[in-house]
Amino acid sequence: MTAPETPTGGPARPARIAGIVLLVVAGIALVMGVVSLLPLGGGSNEAGATTTTTTPSATTSSSAPAKPTTTTPAPTTTTTAPPASTTANQPTPQPPANNPQSVQVRVYNNGTIQGYAQQAADDFKAAGWNVTTVGPYSQGIIATTTVYYRPGTDEEAAANQLGHDFHMRVMPRFDGIETASPGVIVIITNDFSPPAKG
Repeated sequence: MTAPETPTGGPARPARIAGIVLLVVAGIALVMGVVSLLPLGGGSNEAGATTTTTTPSATTSSSAPAKPTTTTPAPTTTTTAPPASTTANQPTPQPPANNPQSVQVRVYNNGTIQGYAQQAADDFKAAGWNVTTVGPYSQGIIATTTVYYRPGTDEEAAANQLGHDFHMRVMPRFDGIETASPGVIVIITNDFSPPAKG
């Protein structure tokens, strides 16, 4: 009777050992599964809701990136921001509320053609400019018809506009007229040629 006890005792131990080994392997697999889920949950906060599904989320994770890509068109709300910036650019035309044509313009003739300053003044007035004085300039010879302004004043914008409209050179005032009364000074020479009237 002692012989049958030893054979039955032998197979019981390997079964117990196999059971313990299976429990250890299952425990290791469980720990590895939990550890593998932690980086996925921390790495992608957006997909955290979809990765909470158990280890089969490996197959669902392939579909999970597809859903965020369909939701990524949500950044198209940034396209609404540029139109807001373009509307912000629209107020920039408001500063020209100060009409450059309201600046006083004095016209002087430095050429040899009689009445040329008056003709230029009439052209400026017809275009809406505020011409206050017309007369001769005999303090020197000016090389070409020029619009003069005081730098750092509203005269500069007015001079640039007037010079552009009537094809005249634009420069800061020189020493001879630097202390003259405020306003744009136009010195007309024989080369003055106003644009053709249409």
